[in-house]
Amino acid sequence: MSQYQTQLDHFSSLCQSQGKTWQSISPEYASRMHLQNRFKTGLDIAKYTAKVMREDMAAYDADSSQYTQSLGCWHGFTAQQMMMAVKRHNKTTKRSYVYLSGWMVAALRSEFGPLPDQSMHEKTAVPALIEEIYTFLKQADARELDHLYKELDAAKAKGQDTTEILSKIDNFETHVVPIIADIDAGFGNEEATYLLAKQMIEAGACAIQIENQVSDAKQCGHQAGKVTVPHEDFLAKINAVRYAFLELGVEDGVIVARTDSLGASLTQKVPVSKAAGDLASQYTSYLDTTPVTSAADLQEGEMAIKLDGELQKPVRLDNGLYQFRAGTEKDRVVLDCVTSLQSGADLLWIETEKPNIEQIAELVNRVREQVPNAKLVYNNSPSFNWTLKFREQVYQQWQEQGKDLSAYPNPSADAKVLMAPELDATELATEADLLVQNFQRDSAREAGIFHHLITLPTYHTAALSTDILAEGYFGDAGMLAYVRDVQRQEIRREQASVKHQDLAGSNIGDTHKEYFSGENALKAGGEANTMNQF
Repeated sequence: MSQYQTQLDHFSSLCQSQGKTWQSISPEYASRMHLQNRFKTGLDIAKYTAKVMREDMAAYDADSSQYTQSLGCWHGFTAQQMMMAVKRHNKTTKRSYVYLSGWMVAALRSEFGPLPDQSMHEKTAVPALIEEIYTFLKQADARELDHLYKELDAAKAKGQDTTEILSKIDNFETHVVPIIADIDAGFGNEEATYLLAKQMIEAGACAIQIENQVSDAKQCGHQAGKVTVPHEDFLAKINAVRYAFLELGVEDGVIVARTDSLGASLTQKVPVSKAAGDLASQYTSYLDTTPVTSAADLQEGEMAIKLDGELQKPVRLDNGLYQFRAGTEKDRVVLDCVTSLQSGADLLWIETEKPNIEQIAELVNRVREQVPNAKLVYNNSPSFNWTLKFREQVYQQWQEQGKDLSAYPNPSADAKVLMAPELDATELATEADLLVQNFQRDSAREAGIFHHLITLPTYHTAALSTDILAEGYFGDAGMLAYVRDVQRQEIRREQASVKHQDLAGSNIGDTHKEYFSGENALKAGGEANTMNQF
């Protein structure tokens, strides 16, 4: 028996048991509404998507071509349109996630107005956006199922076979997919991290990404001034997130531990070592220090620590922060990663300064010497100039191979000469674009990247599309700019957004009015609806 029929039988029995008091309730309508809202709470979503993500991680371990992807979304509507597009074009939502970027919450969702990525926005904006995204994704489910129900009714009215339509309803694939949600550095101490993690999980998050920066000195991963915390502090926050998952019954919850040590040269705190070689002493061993032979080597207020049996003075900046030795960055990244995985994290995030597969693979392979199944969530960041960096790569490779480069400008003085539009059709540009195209599959295979995301794409697409429309509409093209560049494209791409009334829920509303009021329903649709033009 089909799921649809099973649900119908259940509500038929329930309505019958209520006698005449429920005589105006249709078991079929109740069944449809129940099936349109598969997930009743955020915890339902978190448990379901955590299971999906764990299955995807296992599939990737068996076959690196089974990597996953997401785009960062700053509004429920952008997430909805992304997942509707994925399902429409790929016929499935499998291995497609949503990324929730703290950067975009700060820049676009704060009541303070646009803010930099420094954890100054309201922490409650993060769980609020998670809930908003899932509200829009559930509405996408309801809309698509509403269309199927109308097909079913039309087929029944004509006496046609309904087997295929019922199969589509029973095997309906939801738009609800995992969200990897950015909790920054936890917005405070470990208790604050736990409380916020709970809100995020209750809103539906199955995966929480946390970074090892100091919470009140947090910086964007692609900017200077990053300050990391000792491992004990970071692991306490990983524990806090795990306890939040367990308290709420999301036993498969995923923790993504991010290290910013590759670009961070500072620490706020010298941890207390209790035994030689412990985590605190390993962290301290990377400090930039000078030998202390007597008290005369110390200025007023300076301190000395014992390292490898000798007294050393850590280099301390005027702002009170301590500096790491140059050249320790990769070693600190590896220690961060191994420690996080051995202490409860599930996935890693290594923030790099460029999209270089060899660099990423070098770090991951060192981690895998101690944790063989280590895998990454990787930021395919818009902060990288992808065109320039990959043209540079190709130029350097060809130069090392002795290839004739006389047809190309020499980037030694200014690398940006490789960005010239006239190079777009050249062999060098074609080769670079091919590397970009294959970057995700190549790095998934060679550098242990399980999940590829772009943090800020919908920020940039909104800016670009608005600029293009504004240029034409307020210029000579006038209304043609909208018709040619927006509406005509929507129609030809068969996007749901062209019928914006339906997408916003007008037809679902009409359906519900029919359920509730019968023939007395005052509906918004009908012959006079201008949406019928499309």
